Amino acid sequence: MKHGVAFRKFSRPTAHRMLMLRNLVTSLLEHEQIKTTLPKARDTARLAEKIITLGKKGDLPALRRATSFLLKPAMVPKLFTQLAERYAQRPGGYTRIHKFGTRPGDNAPNAILELVDNPHDLRFEMTARAVGWELLGKRLGPEGPKRIVDEGIKDVHEVVLRERDIEFLQRGELRPKTRWNLQKVLKFRPMGAIAELSRKAEDHADALLARPIALKEAVEDKVDKEKGATEFESLRLKAGQTVPGGMRSTLRLAQGALGKETSTDQVIILDRDDLEVNITM
Repeated sequence: MKHGVAFRKFSRPTAHRMLMLRNLVTSLLEHEQIKTTLPKARDTARLAEKIITLGKKGDLPALRRATSFLLKPAMVPKLFTQLAERYAQRPGGYTRIHKFGTRPGDNAPNAILELVDNPHDLRFEMTARAVGWELLGKRLGPEGPKRIVDEGIKDVHEVVLRERDIEFLQRGELRPKTRWNLQKVLKFRPMGAIAELSRKAEDHADALLARPIALKEAVEDKVDKEKGATEFESLRLKAGQTVPGGMRSTLRLAQGALGKETSTDQVIILDRDDLEVNITM
């Protein structure tokens, strides 16, 4: 029976392996988001959870252990002040791993390891985009997008407040999975996070609506001028983005810059009077 095989070896001797993991944990506390391979991210997350727990304890033995583990002494005050205050009410689960394709060359699985509730939280950004997309899709009526272009979506903040307090299996304006993500990202954040998520959702809804209209105007200019090809690359929808009113998963809708460029040659744009117009380039 094998014993002492809790961690991966990474084809490295013990000293090299532990120094690598200490370096990854230190970088995670410094930048709060790092990109590495999936196995390294999993072992780094296990150690980072223990180090943040030491920061929450705040006593002298915890301070000595954290100081001896971290490679940058400047990270010790951040651990015992900023991070300890951020996770004071959270019982655990201070890290999150996002799978991120494969690495060119050896095809190793990539991952983004981040601290939850950090200023650039990917789950928070994805949830805000999903909320904006779903609300924009529900606001599109028989009149088309013209009314929304003129008035905008005004009740996003109220919808976020209502959805945050809805219990499981109750119906609301958002899909159950999006509502679950919204409640999860707001559970341990301060009240100001609600206004921030509402603002991000409104911005994403405006971007979804402005992009097809800008593309329509560019196409009209091309037809009027009758000059060569027009550059459409900056206006193409990326993976995870689609026109309002469609039905796709929250993850695919909110990938944004993490998604790869779409290879299709057909772009769907919104008309001011009709719901949608298909343009083939």
